Amino acid sequence: MRSLLTAAAVSLAFTLFLTPVFLRVFRHWGWGQVIRTPEDVHNPSHAAKRGTATMGGVIFIVGAIVGYLVGCYTGNNPPTASGLLVIWMMVGFGLVGFIDDFMKVRSQRSLGLSGWRKVLGQVLVTVSFGILALNFPDAYRQTPGSGLISVVRDIPVLDLFALGTVIGWILYLLWITFIGVAWSNSTNVTDGLDGLATGIGIFTIAAMSLVTFWQFNQACSGEGLVDAYQPACYPTRDPMDLTIIAASFVSALIGFLWWNAPKAKVFMGDVGSMSIGGVIAAISILSHTEVLAVLLAGAFIIGPGSVILQRVYFKLSRGRRLFLMSPFHHHLEMRGWPEITIVVRMWIIAGMLAVTGIGLFYVEWLSRT
Repeated sequence: MRSLLTAAAVSLAFTLFLTPVFLRVFRHWGWGQVIRTPEDVHNPSHAAKRGTATMGGVIFIVGAIVGYLVGCYTGNNPPTASGLLVIWMMVGFGLVGFIDDFMKVRSQRSLGLSGWRKVLGQVLVTVSFGILALNFPDAYRQTPGSGLISVVRDIPVLDLFALGTVIGWILYLLWITFIGVAWSNSTNVTDGLDGLATGIGIFTIAAMSLVTFWQFNQACSGEGLVDAYQPACYPTRDPMDLTIIAASFVSALIGFLWWNAPKAKVFMGDVGSMSIGGVIAAISILSHTEVLAVLLAGAFIIGPGSVILQRVYFKLSRGRRLFLMSPFHHHLEMRGWPEITIVVRMWIIAGMLAVTGIGLFYVEWLSRT
């Protein structure tokens, strides 16, 4: 518990108090936001954001890692394979986003990495993560990841390796890659208004930290587990370490939100939004709650979902539009909604979905006891 509280406190203090220092450096380096021309035309308020310091995701990535490491070592709780794998996804996706952001800032155009190059980078990070996740067994022969598809926990009948090792690895890596790429792009699309992705990320990953903390208390390998609760125990490896890294990341986001809330002094950029997606993907995979994450992080699906609906409707209707502009939060802007109203109401939706997901997780546990 000392590690958890220390990690959260250090991460919060890091981003809350050191962000102004980073902003001076970012401005000196010329890291200013580039706004797309169509957004300038259809959303004039976005033109005023041009030049705002960007790539702020670097701040909360570093803050989360610093808090995590300090918490682990002050609490005599060394980092585990699971915690380091979350950092792998966080930093890996963040690096892809950083390259994209840097190309935009350097050329002063809104075009960075092409779509396929961005996806290729995400695939490389996720595939390596997936391979490592099925290694490093602990004393109970538990690996960080699993070859089974999970909802609230692993489902034995959905064994990806049921058809053999070779086919199993192919199916497993395709599944893990889909999760990683989907969440990374979903959070990236959602990052369009001041504080929007930051606030949703706080609700989502905080809910995930509660899930992993409960798994720690009900771990199959834990000492003192009540016999009556044994059928409902969780074979998750390193659930406490997952809780620590999740708490570190949430606290770093909270400190960053102080500067990112409307009107934002800094934007997270693709480096930040993609790293949030990486953390969501990694924790859902390592906590064996991959499908449950769709509910816990459901607010991140609204934006990309509206983009898909817009494109499908456009093709089927031969040029008509379902929304005034996609993603959906820009449609609301076009309808005249103030930015702060959209952001806060999306936060409320994110909170309700997160609470609902936690409730479903707990009900499933009750049904087994």
